[in-house]
Amino acid sequence: MGSGTTRESRGWEFNSRPLGSAVLDGIDFDIERGEPHYAALARRLTELSQVGKKVYLTAAPQCPFPDQWLNGALQTGLFDYVWVQFYNNPPCQFSSSNPGAFKDSWNKWTSSIKADKFFVGLPASHAAASSGYVPSNDLRTQLLPFVKASAKYGGVMLWDRYNDIQSGYSSKIKDAV
Repeated sequence: MGSGTTRESRGWEFNSRPLGSAVLDGIDFDIERGEPHYAALARRLTELSQVGKKVYLTAAPQCPFPDQWLNGALQTGLFDYVWVQFYNNPPCQFSSSNPGAFKDSWNKWTSSIKADKFFVGLPASHAAASSGYVPSNDLRTQLLPFVKASAKYGGVMLWDRYNDIQSGYSSKIKDAV
């Protein structure tokens, strides 16, 4: 099928441009529930990327390793960036009283999953998540020195922009990231 062509199948019309004129340079797998076909989707998107312009694949798994919904897809080794959500999961999120839980989880992610870069996903304020908020000073002095030692460190991902604007969190950490 060429660009913009359609075909009929079981009464449904399929368009090779399902998002209209939108042009994507990547797809983020932020899967909170699911079924086992995300690995096949990652493979197909990578095949399409080889035909034309690069399509980046990213994923936002929960920090308990392995992520129950994304593990199969991540095991394909096709993902460029992984934004691990180190919040709303007390057993693996950072806390100054138990930094080892975070460190163990970070090490599992970066040593077990083939991806170019990993990002530390954190809430941008106390209001952004039920748990896992890391004060900016703790991020700068305790967490970042550890993760930045990894060749796979890519940066920090904040959830969400609204709460970041309210708290100014990104401005507080920008020069340290």
